Amino acid sequence: MKIPLLLTTPLFLLFSLVQGYNNPNCDTQDHGSTLQVFHVFSPCSPFKPTKALSWEESVLQLQAKDQLRMQYLSSLVAGRSVVPIASGRQIIQNPTYIVRARFGTPSQTLLLAMDTSNDAAWVPCTGCVGCSPITPFAPAKSITFRNLGCGAPQCKQVPNPTCSGSACSFNLTYGSSTVAANLVQDRLTLATDPIPGYTFGCIQQTTGSSVPAQGLLGLGRGPLSLLAQTQNLYQSTFSYCLPSFKTLNFTGSLRLGPVQPNKLRFTPLLKNPRRSSLYYVNLVAIKVGRKIVDIPPAALALNPTTGAGTIFDSGTVFTRLVQPAYIAVRNEFRRRVGRKVTVTSLGGFDTCYTVPIVAPTITLMFSGLNVTLPQDNILIHSTVGSTTCLALAAAPDNVNSVLNVIANMQQQNHRVLFDVPNSRLGVAREVCT
Repeated sequence: MKIPLLLTTPLFLLFSLVQGYNNPNCDTQDHGSTLQVFHVFSPCSPFKPTKALSWEESVLQLQAKDQLRMQYLSSLVAGRSVVPIASGRQIIQNPTYIVRARFGTPSQTLLLAMDTSNDAAWVPCTGCVGCSPITPFAPAKSITFRNLGCGAPQCKQVPNPTCSGSACSFNLTYGSSTVAANLVQDRLTLATDPIPGYTFGCIQQTTGSSVPAQGLLGLGRGPLSLLAQTQNLYQSTFSYCLPSFKTLNFTGSLRLGPVQPNKLRFTPLLKNPRRSSLYYVNLVAIKVGRKIVDIPPAALALNPTTGAGTIFDSGTVFTRLVQPAYIAVRNEFRRRVGRKVTVTSLGGFDTCYTVPIVAPTITLMFSGLNVTLPQDNILIHSTVGSTTCLALAAAPDNVNSVLNVIANMQQQNHRVLFDVPNSRLGVAREVCT
């Protein structure tokens, strides 16, 4: 079935309408165990661009960010630390979605990147060398702050731990950055939930441009993740609804704990020993229109040896498929649009059109769960330049390209539930506001 293209995602809204837009929702307080989720370019975000970008510039910047993100995810799967170097001008790899969190006593509010592919939380602390000038966390102002020593069991759970005196420190790579942090504990408050003695990294030094300005909240399933540290409170369960680029409010929600919506369909969560904290699922096929495209099974299969498979990730913007899978989807999409329609490219997008098109649906077929993506989730559209692009891309061929990544644009306006105790991931359509 073909659906007429009436309105697609006007990505330029991110960089024009939000400028100077005064949103009273910015002062709305989180409640219960539910946090507001803001897009990084929302009026509520201090991280939005200081100048308006053209549609083409915005797309190219997001693609460059995704390139770094894919390199980072590939390095996780490969089990090695890689700090990719971006050629040309510096690329700022800001997070896509942020939530409010309060650290310390009395509390200090920070806007943390929400990252399902990382475990430990970390925040820039006062005196950090190379960190953003946006207000860091001030340990000296908190009466509940303490450093963790080298003998603490958590010191064995961070990457590359070292001891400076008796304090536990660690080093990691994130995107194109390196991070050096002390392992500490303090009170963390999410919405109205106090979490005493939360273990996180207090950043002392960074290099590169990828570190989120006020820190990161790790929603993976490793030993120092939010899920692991709050098992009694949230029972290792959370869901989010990511707001669409088209939503002027740019707000969604992060719901913590087992009280979740009922109208969800589920697929099993899988574990891959190459990276046990990532959220793997079994993507078995992809349908374009009514046709299941011909994809080699190995392109989708979970492979414990290489780390191959499919993950859901909150930090990648555009879904990336390994080359054989992407080419099959792209070719069928082009065929259904029509061979007589001229195909152009924009950066990493190789299926763009400068005339109105009739676009087929795309259905991601998981074990026990089919997700048919609406047009807003598969097309980006510039009303200024009348260019429409298929918002999927091939995994970059210059890295260990074994991962299929279901990214946040394809997740927008869906409730996505991560239920670790029951090893399942749920999805339902929901307007995120």
